[in-house]
Amino acid sequence: MTAIPLETLVTVFGGSGFLGRHVVRALAKFGYRVRVAVRRPELAGYLQPLGRVGQIHAVQANVRYPASVEAAARDADVVINLTGILFERGRQKFDAVQAFGAEAVALAAAAFGARMIHVSAIGANEQASSRYARSKAAGEKLVLAAVPSAVILRPSLLFGPEDDFFNKFAAIARFSPALPLVGGGHTLFQPVFAGDVARAVVAAIEDRAQDGQIYELGGPEVRSFKELMQFVLTTIERRRLLVPIPFGLAKLQASLLQLMPKPLLTTDQVELLRNDSIVSDAAKREGRTLEALGVDPVTMAAIVPSYLWRFRKTGQFQGPVITNQ
Repeated sequence: MTAIPLETLVTVFGGSGFLGRHVVRALAKFGYRVRVAVRRPELAGYLQPLGRVGQIHAVQANVRYPASVEAAARDADVVINLTGILFERGRQKFDAVQAFGAEAVALAAAAFGARMIHVSAIGANEQASSRYARSKAAGEKLVLAAVPSAVILRPSLLFGPEDDFFNKFAAIARFSPALPLVGGGHTLFQPVFAGDVARAVVAAIEDRAQDGQIYELGGPEVRSFKELMQFVLTTIERRRLLVPIPFGLAKLQASLLQLMPKPLLTTDQVELLRNDSIVSDAAKREGRTLEALGVDPVTMAAIVPSYLWRFRKTGQFQGPVITNQ
């Protein structure tokens, strides 16, 4: 392991989010000073106990406002961009946050001579039908244009105690007699633990990643959407119907669901489900994977049951696990 100077300062944009707290914890564990750049620093106090007294502090920044980004990146040795949104609301648009916001962070890193690590997503593609995927690809391109040596990490579906996938469908299963299989449930995923992605970020800082490369991060298992729903039901010990829904019908339903304050599904997410989210053969062949960074990924079974037990009928006191249909 590379020795880390005690004065090394890392600015983490989006550090208060789901992945962010894992990254901040990992950075603190390895001895970095961490500056967390978020829109609402007064709501990020829960991050401070993850490190020593004074090791972690939050500052205000919004990637849509370059001046605030530059101020947050000042004097940093490393800049990490984790900002991203799952759906659009108001001025929080995919392009504004995930493309031009990413560029603002990279330009600030370049201005201060800081190393740049950018977290994108598997599926980023300029030709995709999903606006989310297109904005992620645009962000990658803009980051590399500003900082050619930047390391880009593309994780697949993230899981962990605060995830927005397994928790969401487990919560739906508590009340709904059925779970939807968009597009028949055939879309493939390679779920990866957020803590493992955080370790990949640290590996990139410690020079275990090649400059200017895009790494694709997936867990040890490839599972279809249907298999993931079966895994959820088995874990929370509930029997529910799994109902295939064609993409067209799912998009129609999503047009209404996306009007909710926190949408269960959006039309853009339906488009995203048309493509698999797994590590490519090219990434495996070229050594651009989690394992290549020295991270041995954990399985879903090792982590997910530890936080989904609360969705069982009697929590941790539930009886023997049933066999899923």
